[in-house]
Amino acid sequence: MAEVKLTGVAKAYGDTQVLSDIDLEIATGELVVFVGPSGCGKSTLLRMIAGLEQITAGRLEIDRQVVNDIPPAQRGIAMVFQSYALYPHMTVRDNMAFALKIAGRSRAQIDAAVERAAKTLQLDRLLDRLPKQLSGGQRQRVAIGRAIVRDPKVYLFDEPLSNLDAALRVATRIEIAQLKESMPDSTMIYVTHDQVEAMTLASRIVVLAGGGIAQVGAPLDLYQRPRTEFVAQFIGSPAMNLLPAEVVETGARTRVRLASGAEAVAAIPTRDGDRGMAVNLGVRPEDMDLAEGAGLVSGRVALTEALGELTVLHVAQSGGAEVLAKLPGVHSELRGQTVSLGAAPERLHLFHDGRSLLYR
Repeated sequence: MAEVKLTGVAKAYGDTQVLSDIDLEIATGELVVFVGPSGCGKSTLLRMIAGLEQITAGRLEIDRQVVNDIPPAQRGIAMVFQSYALYPHMTVRDNMAFALKIAGRSRAQIDAAVERAAKTLQLDRLLDRLPKQLSGGQRQRVAIGRAIVRDPKVYLFDEPLSNLDAALRVATRIEIAQLKESMPDSTMIYVTHDQVEAMTLASRIVVLAGGGIAQVGAPLDLYQRPRTEFVAQFIGSPAMNLLPAEVVETGARTRVRLASGAEAVAAIPTRDGDRGMAVNLGVRPEDMDLAEGAGLVSGRVALTEALGELTVLHVAQSGGAEVLAKLPGVHSELRGQTVSLGAAPERLHLFHDGRSLLYR
Protein backbone atom coordinates (compact mmCIF):
# COMPACT_ATOMS: atom_id res chain seq x y z
CA MET A 1 0.00 0.00 0.00
CA ALA A 2 1.02 3.65 -0.25
CA GLU A 3 1.00 7.08 1.30
CA VAL A 4 -0.87 9.99 -0.27
CA LYS A 5 0.44 13.56 -0.13
CA LEU A 6 -1.32 16.72 -1.27
CA THR A 7 0.65 19.97 -1.45
CA GLY A 8 -1.10 23.26 -2.22
CA VAL A 9 -3.86 21.44 -4.09
CA ALA A 10 -6.65 23.63 -5.48
CA LYS A 11 -9.72 23.22 -7.64
CA ALA A 12 -11.61 25.89 -9.56
CA TYR A 13 -14.43 25.78 -12.08
CA GLY A 14 -13.88 28.91 -14.11
CA ASP A 15 -13.99 31.83 -11.67
CA THR A 16 -15.48 29.69 -8.89
CA GLN A 17 -12.86 28.50 -6.41
CA VAL A 18 -14.00 25.26 -4.77
CA LEU A 19 -10.84 24.24 -2.90
CA SER A 20 -7.55 26.01 -2.25
CA ASP A 21 -4.25 25.39 -0.45
CA ILE A 22 -5.01 21.80 0.57
CA ASP A 23 -1.96 20.39 2.38
CA LEU A 24 -2.44 16.87 3.69
CA GLU A 25 -0.34 13.75 4.24
CA ILE A 26 -2.02 10.35 4.60
CA ALA A 27 0.26 7.60 5.85
CA THR A 28 0.27 3.99 4.70
CA GLY A 29 -2.34 2.02 6.61
CA GLU A 30 -4.49 5.00 7.65
CA LEU A 31 -8.23 5.25 7.16
CA VAL A 32 -8.82 8.97 6.74
CA VAL A 33 -12.34 10.32 6.55
CA PHE A 34 -13.32 13.58 4.80
CA VAL A 35 -16.32 15.32 6.38
CA GLY A 36 -17.89 18.73 6.00
CA PRO A 37 -21.13 20.50 5.08
CA SER A 38 -22.79 19.97 1.73
CA GLY A 39 -20.87 21.69 -1.05
CA CYS A 40 -17.60 21.95 0.90
CA GLY A 41 -15.69 19.97 -1.75
CA LYS A 42 -15.09 16.65 0.01
CA SER A 43 -16.25 14.50 -2.91
CA THR A 44 -14.43 16.80 -5.35
CA LEU A 45 -11.20 16.29 -3.39
CA LEU A 46 -11.68 12.52 -3.47
CA ARG A 47 -12.32 12.60 -7.21
CA MET A 48 -9.13 14.62 -7.75
CA ILE A 49 -7.17 11.94 -5.91
CA ALA A 50 -8.86 9.35 -8.13
CA GLY A 51 -8.04 11.32 -11.28
CA LEU A 52 -11.70 11.86 -12.16
CA GLU A 53 -11.32 15.64 -11.67
CA GLN A 54 -8.40 17.70 -12.97
CA ILE A 55 -6.28 19.44 -10.33
CA THR A 56 -6.22 23.19 -10.96
CA ALA A 57 -3.06 23.83 -8.91
CA GLY A 58 -0.74 22.05 -6.52
CA ARG A 59 0.81 18.59 -6.44
CA LEU A 60 -0.63 15.16 -5.69
CA GLU A 61 1.66 12.26 -4.86
CA ILE A 62 0.71 8.60 -4.43
CA ASP A 63 3.49 6.29 -3.26
CA ARG A 64 5.95 9.21 -3.69
CA GLN A 65 5.08 9.60 -7.36
CA VAL A 66 3.52 12.81 -8.70
CA VAL A 67 0.30 11.70 -10.40
CA ASN A 68 -1.30 15.01 -11.46
CA ASP A 69 -1.20 14.04 -15.12
CA ILE A 70 -1.40 10.25 -14.76
CA PRO A 71 -4.72 8.66 -15.90
CA PRO A 72 -6.96 7.14 -13.21
CA ALA A 73 -6.31 3.56 -14.33
CA GLN A 74 -2.57 3.99 -13.76
CA ARG A 75 -2.70 5.58 -10.29
CA GLY A 76 -3.06 2.35 -8.37
CA ILE A 77 -6.36 3.33 -6.80
CA ALA A 78 -9.75 1.61 -6.56
CA MET A 79 -12.94 3.55 -5.91
CA VAL A 80 -16.20 2.43 -4.31
CA PHE A 81 -19.17 4.61 -5.23
CA GLN A 82 -22.45 5.12 -3.38
CA SER A 83 -24.38 3.81 -6.39
CA TYR A 84 -22.67 0.37 -6.44
CA ALA A 85 -22.22 0.60 -10.26
CA LEU A 86 -22.55 -3.17 -10.72
CA TYR A 87 -23.16 -4.74 -14.14
CA PRO A 88 -26.75 -6.07 -13.85
CA HIS A 89 -26.26 -8.90 -16.37
CA MET A 90 -23.12 -10.27 -14.66
CA THR A 91 -22.95 -12.56 -11.67
CA VAL A 92 -21.21 -11.49 -8.47
CA ARG A 93 -18.18 -13.51 -9.57
CA ASP A 94 -18.03 -11.84 -12.98
CA ASN A 95 -18.55 -8.36 -11.52
CA MET A 96 -15.63 -8.86 -9.18
CA ALA A 97 -13.46 -10.42 -11.88
CA PHE A 98 -14.17 -7.91 -14.64
CA ALA A 99 -11.33 -5.46 -13.98
CA LEU A 100 -8.81 -8.29 -13.70
CA LYS A 101 -9.95 -9.74 -17.02
CA ILE A 102 -9.49 -6.35 -18.68
CA ALA A 103 -6.01 -6.19 -17.13
CA GLY A 104 -5.14 -9.52 -18.76
CA ARG A 105 -4.71 -11.59 -15.59
CA SER A 106 -4.69 -15.36 -15.91
CA ARG A 107 -7.74 -17.44 -15.06
CA ALA A 108 -5.97 -18.89 -12.03
CA GLN A 109 -4.99 -15.42 -10.73
CA ILE A 110 -8.53 -14.13 -11.21
CA ASP A 111 -10.16 -17.09 -9.47
CA ALA A 112 -7.76 -16.89 -6.53
CA ALA A 113 -8.30 -13.13 -6.09
CA VAL A 114 -12.10 -13.40 -6.33
CA GLU A 115 -12.29 -16.34 -3.92
CA ARG A 116 -10.06 -14.56 -1.41
CA ALA A 117 -12.09 -11.33 -1.53
CA ALA A 118 -15.40 -13.19 -1.44
CA LYS A 119 -14.36 -15.06 1.68
CA THR A 120 -13.23 -11.85 3.39
CA LEU A 121 -16.58 -10.19 2.65
CA GLN A 122 -18.70 -13.32 3.25
CA LEU A 123 -19.81 -13.37 -0.36
CA ASP A 124 -18.54 -16.87 -1.18
CA ARG A 125 -22.09 -18.33 -1.20
CA LEU A 126 -23.39 -15.55 -3.45
CA LEU A 127 -20.85 -15.69 -6.28
CA ASP A 128 -23.29 -17.12 -8.85
CA ARG A 129 -26.12 -14.67 -8.13
CA LEU A 130 -27.04 -11.60 -10.17
CA PRO A 131 -27.12 -8.13 -8.54
CA LYS A 132 -30.96 -8.09 -8.63
CA GLN A 133 -30.94 -11.14 -6.35
CA LEU A 134 -28.94 -9.31 -3.66
CA SER A 135 -29.85 -6.94 -0.86
CA GLY A 136 -28.48 -3.39 -0.83
CA GLY A 137 -25.86 -4.33 1.73
CA GLN A 138 -24.75 -7.35 -0.30
CA ARG A 139 -24.48 -5.23 -3.45
CA GLN A 140 -22.26 -2.75 -1.62
CA ARG A 141 -20.05 -5.61 -0.42
CA VAL A 142 -19.71 -6.76 -4.04
CA ALA A 143 -18.63 -3.22 -5.00
CA ILE A 144 -16.04 -3.32 -2.20
CA GLY A 145 -14.94 -6.79 -3.31
CA ARG A 146 -14.45 -5.52 -6.84
CA ALA A 147 -12.01 -2.99 -5.39
CA ILE A 148 -10.21 -5.53 -3.18
CA VAL A 149 -9.41 -7.96 -6.00
CA ARG A 150 -7.41 -5.27 -7.77
CA ASP A 151 -5.06 -5.02 -4.76
CA PRO A 152 -4.75 -1.24 -5.21
CA LYS A 153 -2.33 1.10 -3.47
CA VAL A 154 -5.21 3.23 -2.14
CA TYR A 155 -8.92 2.57 -1.61
CA LEU A 156 -11.34 5.47 -2.12
CA PHE A 157 -14.88 5.34 -0.71
CA ASP A 158 -17.39 7.98 -1.83
CA GLU A 159 -20.31 7.86 0.65
CA PRO A 160 -20.66 4.07 0.17
CA LEU A 161 -23.44 3.63 2.73
CA SER A 162 -25.71 6.56 1.87
CA ASN A 163 -28.12 4.42 -0.21
CA LEU A 164 -28.69 1.89 2.59
CA ASP A 165 -31.40 1.98 5.23
CA ALA A 166 -30.45 2.61 8.86
CA ALA A 167 -30.06 -1.04 9.90
CA LEU A 168 -28.02 -1.94 6.81
CA ARG A 169 -25.82 1.14 7.30
CA VAL A 170 -24.89 -0.04 10.78
CA ALA A 171 -24.21 -3.61 9.63
CA THR A 172 -22.16 -2.55 6.59
CA ARG A 173 -20.22 0.03 8.62
CA ILE A 174 -19.20 -2.74 11.00
CA GLU A 175 -18.16 -4.88 8.04
CA ILE A 176 -15.98 -2.07 6.66
CA ALA A 177 -14.36 -1.64 10.09
CA GLN A 178 -13.67 -5.38 10.26
CA LEU A 179 -12.35 -5.32 6.70
CA LYS A 180 -9.90 -2.55 7.63
CA GLU A 181 -8.71 -4.56 10.63
CA SER A 182 -8.07 -7.55 8.37
CA MET A 183 -6.09 -5.30 5.97
CA PRO A 184 -3.97 -3.18 8.37
CA ASP A 185 -1.54 -2.01 5.67
CA SER A 186 -4.31 -0.77 3.36
CA THR A 187 -4.58 2.98 2.87
CA MET A 188 -8.19 4.13 2.70
CA ILE A 189 -9.81 7.52 2.13
CA TYR A 190 -13.50 7.74 2.93
CA VAL A 191 -16.03 10.50 2.28
CA THR A 192 -19.20 10.70 4.36
CA HIS A 193 -21.73 13.15 5.76
CA ASP A 194 -22.48 10.74 8.62
CA GLN A 195 -20.67 11.65 11.83
CA VAL A 196 -21.09 8.18 13.32
CA GLU A 197 -19.29 6.66 10.33
CA ALA A 198 -16.52 9.23 10.64
CA MET A 199 -16.07 8.84 14.41
CA THR A 200 -16.13 5.02 14.40
CA LEU A 201 -14.14 4.27 11.24
CA ALA A 202 -11.46 6.96 11.01
CA SER A 203 -7.93 6.90 12.28
CA ARG A 204 -8.02 10.63 11.43
CA ILE A 205 -10.80 12.97 10.32
CA VAL A 206 -10.32 15.87 7.90
CA VAL A 207 -12.95 18.57 8.39
CA LEU A 208 -13.42 20.66 5.25
CA ALA A 209 -15.08 24.07 5.23
CA GLY A 210 -14.84 27.33 3.32
CA GLY A 211 -12.77 25.79 0.54
CA GLY A 212 -10.02 24.51 2.85
CA ILE A 213 -9.18 22.29 5.79
CA ALA A 214 -10.66 23.49 9.10
CA GLN A 215 -8.95 20.83 11.24
CA VAL A 216 -7.32 17.42 10.99
CA GLY A 217 -7.04 15.00 13.86
CA ALA A 218 -8.06 11.77 15.55
CA PRO A 219 -11.83 11.59 16.11
CA LEU A 220 -11.68 12.16 19.86
CA ASP A 221 -9.18 15.01 19.44
CA LEU A 222 -11.65 16.87 17.23
CA TYR A 223 -14.47 16.13 19.64
CA GLN A 224 -12.61 17.09 22.81
CA ARG A 225 -10.33 19.86 21.48
CA PRO A 226 -11.94 21.61 18.50
CA ARG A 227 -9.86 24.49 17.15
CA THR A 228 -12.80 26.58 15.99
CA GLU A 229 -16.45 27.15 16.74
CA PHE A 230 -17.26 25.64 13.35
CA VAL A 231 -15.54 22.33 14.15
CA ALA A 232 -16.99 22.37 17.67
CA GLN A 233 -20.51 22.59 16.30
CA PHE A 234 -19.98 20.34 13.29
CA ILE A 235 -18.52 17.41 15.25
CA GLY A 236 -21.04 16.05 17.74
CA SER A 237 -24.81 15.73 17.68
CA PRO A 238 -26.68 17.72 18.82
CA ALA A 239 -24.28 20.58 18.18
CA MET A 240 -22.30 22.24 20.95
CA ASN A 241 -24.11 25.04 22.78
CA LEU A 242 -22.40 28.45 22.48
CA LEU A 243 -23.20 31.02 25.16
CA PRO A 244 -21.98 34.66 24.96
CA ALA A 245 -19.89 35.56 28.00
CA GLU A 246 -17.21 37.88 29.35
CA VAL A 247 -13.93 36.92 31.02
CA VAL A 248 -13.98 38.22 34.60
CA GLU A 249 -11.06 36.31 36.15
CA THR A 250 -7.93 34.95 34.44
CA GLY A 251 -5.29 32.39 35.31
CA ALA A 252 -4.91 28.62 35.07
CA ARG A 253 -8.70 28.47 35.21
CA THR A 254 -10.89 31.15 33.74
CA ARG A 255 -14.05 32.57 35.27
CA VAL A 256 -16.62 33.98 32.86
CA ARG A 257 -19.92 35.77 33.34
CA LEU A 258 -22.83 35.03 31.04
CA ALA A 259 -25.39 37.56 29.87
CA SER A 260 -27.84 36.07 32.39
CA GLY A 261 -25.46 36.97 35.22
CA ALA A 262 -24.56 33.34 35.87
CA GLU A 263 -20.85 32.58 36.25
CA ALA A 264 -18.84 29.53 35.27
CA VAL A 265 -15.26 28.36 35.65
CA ALA A 266 -13.55 26.72 32.67
CA ALA A 267 -10.39 24.64 32.98
CA ILE A 268 -8.71 26.78 30.29
CA PRO A 269 -5.80 29.16 30.99
CA THR A 270 -6.03 32.85 30.11
CA ARG A 271 -3.72 35.87 30.49
CA ASP A 272 -4.06 39.01 32.55
CA GLY A 273 -4.84 41.03 29.44
CA ASP A 274 -7.82 38.78 28.65
CA ARG A 275 -9.94 40.20 31.47
CA GLY A 276 -13.06 41.82 29.97
CA MET A 277 -12.68 39.92 26.69
CA ALA A 278 -15.87 38.81 24.95
CA VAL A 279 -15.95 35.06 24.45
CA ASN A 280 -18.35 32.27 23.64
CA LEU A 281 -18.60 29.58 26.30
CA GLY A 282 -19.02 26.21 24.63
CA VAL A 283 -20.61 23.19 26.29
CA ARG A 284 -21.79 20.00 24.65
CA PRO A 285 -25.37 18.88 25.38
CA GLU A 286 -24.10 15.52 26.67
CA ASP A 287 -21.79 17.28 29.16
CA MET A 288 -24.68 19.09 30.86
CA ASP A 289 -26.61 17.74 33.82
CA LEU A 290 -29.36 18.89 36.13
CA ALA A 291 -28.08 21.23 38.82
CA GLU A 292 -29.44 22.41 42.13
CA GLY A 293 -29.41 26.14 42.61
CA ALA A 294 -28.51 28.70 39.96
CA GLY A 295 -26.41 26.47 37.72
CA LEU A 296 -24.87 27.53 34.43
CA VAL A 297 -28.14 27.86 32.50
CA SER A 298 -31.71 28.16 33.71
CA GLY A 299 -34.87 28.05 31.68
CA ARG A 300 -38.13 26.33 30.83
CA VAL A 301 -38.05 22.94 29.14
CA ALA A 302 -39.93 23.70 25.92
CA LEU A 303 -39.52 20.24 24.41
CA THR A 304 -38.24 16.80 25.38
CA GLU A 305 -37.04 14.22 22.86
CA ALA A 306 -37.16 10.78 24.44
CA LEU A 307 -34.73 8.51 22.59
CA GLY A 308 -34.93 5.54 24.94
CA GLU A 309 -31.52 5.44 26.55
CA LEU A 310 -31.41 9.24 26.78
CA THR A 311 -33.53 12.37 26.58
CA VAL A 312 -32.72 15.64 24.80
CA LEU A 313 -34.04 18.69 26.63
CA HIS A 314 -34.71 21.93 24.71
CA VAL A 315 -34.35 24.61 27.38
CA ALA A 316 -35.63 28.10 26.56
CA GLN A 317 -33.65 30.74 28.43
CA SER A 318 -35.32 33.99 29.39
CA GLY A 319 -34.12 36.43 26.74
CA GLY A 320 -31.45 34.02 25.51
CA ALA A 321 -30.91 31.32 22.92
CA GLU A 322 -32.28 27.82 23.34
CA VAL A 323 -29.87 25.41 25.03
CA LEU A 324 -29.86 21.64 24.49
CA ALA A 325 -29.00 19.10 27.17
CA LYS A 326 -28.62 15.36 26.66
CA LEU A 327 -29.46 13.42 29.81
CA PRO A 328 -29.30 9.66 30.37
CA GLY A 329 -32.65 7.95 30.91
CA VAL A 330 -36.21 9.14 30.33
CA HIS A 331 -37.16 12.64 31.50
CA SER A 332 -40.42 13.40 29.69
CA GLU A 333 -41.88 14.69 32.98
CA LEU A 334 -39.58 17.73 32.77
CA ARG A 335 -41.45 19.27 29.84
CA GLY A 336 -42.84 22.65 30.87
CA GLN A 337 -40.76 22.79 34.06
CA THR A 338 -38.02 25.27 34.89
CA VAL A 339 -34.64 23.59 35.31
CA SER A 340 -31.05 24.57 36.02
CA LEU A 341 -28.19 22.95 34.13
CA GLY A 342 -24.52 22.73 35.02
CA ALA A 343 -21.29 21.31 33.60
CA ALA A 344 -17.87 20.43 34.97
CA PRO A 345 -15.05 22.98 34.34
CA GLU A 346 -13.09 20.34 32.39
CA ARG A 347 -15.98 20.02 29.94
CA LEU A 348 -16.20 23.70 29.03
CA HIS A 349 -14.67 25.41 25.98
CA LEU A 350 -13.84 29.07 25.36
CA PHE A 351 -13.79 30.70 21.93
CA HIS A 352 -12.74 34.22 20.93
CA ASP A 353 -13.35 35.46 17.38
CA GLY A 354 -14.38 31.92 16.44
CA ARG A 355 -11.16 30.24 17.61
CA SER A 356 -10.50 28.15 20.71
CA LEU A 357 -8.36 29.78 23.42
CA LEU A 358 -6.62 26.42 23.86
CA TYR A 359 -4.67 26.93 20.62
CA ARG A 360 -3.29 30.44 21.08
